[in-house]
Amino acid sequence: MKELRFVTADEAAAAVCSGDHIHLSSVASVPHAVIEALVRRADAREVEDLHFHHFHTEGPAPYSDPEYSGIFFEQGFFVGPNVRANVNSGYADWTPVHLGETEKLYLQGGIRLGAAIVQVSLPDENGMVSLGTSVDCSIAAIETARTRIAVVNPHVPFAYGDLVPLDCFDYLVRDDTPLITKGYADPTPTEVLIGKNCAELVPDGACLQMGIGALPNALAAQLGDHRNLGVHTEMFADGILALIKKGVVNGSCKKIDTGKTVASFLLGSEEVYSFIDHNPDVLMKNIGYVNDPWVIARNPRMCAINSAVEVDLTGQICADSIGTRIFSGTGGQLDFVKGACMSEGGVSMTAFASRTKKGGSKIVPFLQPGAGVVTPRSDARWIVTEYGSVNLWGRSLQERAKLLISIAHPDDREMLDRAAFERFGPHWHAVKV
Repeated sequence: MKELRFVTADEAAAAVCSGDHIHLSSVASVPHAVIEALVRRADAREVEDLHFHHFHTEGPAPYSDPEYSGIFFEQGFFVGPNVRANVNSGYADWTPVHLGETEKLYLQGGIRLGAAIVQVSLPDENGMVSLGTSVDCSIAAIETARTRIAVVNPHVPFAYGDLVPLDCFDYLVRDDTPLITKGYADPTPTEVLIGKNCAELVPDGACLQMGIGALPNALAAQLGDHRNLGVHTEMFADGILALIKKGVVNGSCKKIDTGKTVASFLLGSEEVYSFIDHNPDVLMKNIGYVNDPWVIARNPRMCAINSAVEVDLTGQICADSIGTRIFSGTGGQLDFVKGACMSEGGVSMTAFASRTKKGGSKIVPFLQPGAGVVTPRSDARWIVTEYGSVNLWGRSLQERAKLLISIAHPDDREMLDRAAFERFGPHWHAVKV
């Protein structure tokens, strides 16, 4: 094993060259210490044309700031709130990709990395470290980057799953800044109703995928009387943790990773991070494994629960943008939609409130111009709002419209009915579902 030597963040940042594409570990475990050092190099005009790639990040994002135009260029795989305004003003950018395929961008040379900068745990007795709360596509980044920089942070939990040897890194930097945490407001009455409607579609013994936020937590709160649930998901937060502690989630019915909770990245409370630390019942795995539809499908009764910005009357699901304005990203939605649909007894749901916060209908005659179709209508299955759930599989365009109007907000149904009549013609009112 080579001799390990720690350096300052500035010394590590000096190894980054102008023109480099840089991978950052993401979400709660962003290597801010080295990013700050790169900012200092930028302020001194020592470097330019740096391209940043990552999943969504928490905390300051100077790599998207207009102040550093021409020096930093954000090209993340998912758009979080900290870069959203700059992406939509053109100072930063977004790379459309299914999260499950991000590893391939690195491994197959679609993006050639000059540097991988990741945050890791303290090493174990064998010199192995964990990427903790953010494995994502970092393993592939470490394997392919010219320069590998690790920020060793005692607050990063040692999570089992995919580990890396500490001596594979070229530079080691110490940091003891706590990971970013996130709390979630109590679910609204509308979210509680949506959670109940989703829970009715989840059988005992199901394997769950769902994201984070008030709605997934509302769903988790409705699953307390279920039995023998499992988890195979991109990410989870406190709602899932509560089900694990209650014994509702035990993974006993999973056909692969039986008894294990599997994820690729996390964002939640300090309790969630502490829970995965040295916990053999949790596996934090690379995104190429977690989001592989063929892997997902191996677990029976896979239940994928995703969200939408809007859904048109034919079942096209937009989840990444509001018209031309990028809001988030493709994410892993279609990865899990496909996996759940291939799973024996699997269920794919798209759940959302029937109206926006401003009172607009989320079930619409047509998607807004420029909106992205994340899940095609041919892959749409269960659509869930606070007014019920409908299954679009095997339904014609006109039947889909009838079903979707039935779960739209009551005040929007007349408008949607008129739009359907204009689109489908006089036979529309004779359609039965």
